[in-house]
Amino acid sequence: MDNVSAARTIIRSLDLTSLNHNDTPESISELCKKAATPYGNVAAICIYPEFIHHALKEIPEGIKIATVVNFPEGQTDIKNTEKEIKKALKSGADEIDAVLPYKHLLSGDEDFCRSFLRMCREACPNNALKIIIESGELKSTILIKKASLLCAEADVDFIKTSTGKTKISATPEAANAILEAIRASGKNIGFKASGGIKTTEDAKKYLTLANVIIGSSWINQQHFRIGASSVLKDLIKTIKQGY
Repeated sequence: MDNVSAARTIIRSLDLTSLNHNDTPESISELCKKAATPYGNVAAICIYPEFIHHALKEIPEGIKIATVVNFPEGQTDIKNTEKEIKKALKSGADEIDAVLPYKHLLSGDEDFCRSFLRMCREACPNNALKIIIESGELKSTILIKKASLLCAEADVDFIKTSTGKTKISATPEAANAILEAIRASGKNIGFKASGGIKTTEDAKKYLTLANVIIGSSWINQQHFRIGASSVLKDLIKTIKQGY
């Protein structure tokens, strides 16, 4: 796929993100304005829960609001995370991005991860549930695949690479492992790459992997997302310059 076609596809698959400690209603308003482009709308904006109410008044029609829970450390209080999910949905969130308690997986406690994932799915039965496995902290392909298969068991909607708050975020190697696990599961699960994606070329790597491993017919908002805060500008530049 050429860069211009890729940029157009990625814009429509983008979770335009602002998860900064200095976010304000004004900065979220600007994010909402950017979400509608001359080349199509992004799939969603991803913001902290406290800004959902404000975003509902500003977001262009057809763009979803995603928010984060137990973020970014992957806090392990299951009941508290359940409350966060229910509160966010009640506030008007369309999609939930939750962090797998990956430290439990690192210590070998798969059962705790299963309990957490089961709760997330039950608390979020009718909205898109994206589980962040924090692939950069898991490091090994074996653990990344194990985390992905646990997510598949729980019937999550998306497996997401990273919070973007750790030293290592999304990588093609981690994406490859997640996509292979999704394909092996045989389930209708999507993939989201997030963290450190700043250019069209960065994002295109993940689009290419998804095309090769799962197929072009799978590339849509229901299956493929890119989470980023700054890549939109370069995607638009790519389209305008025509290469």
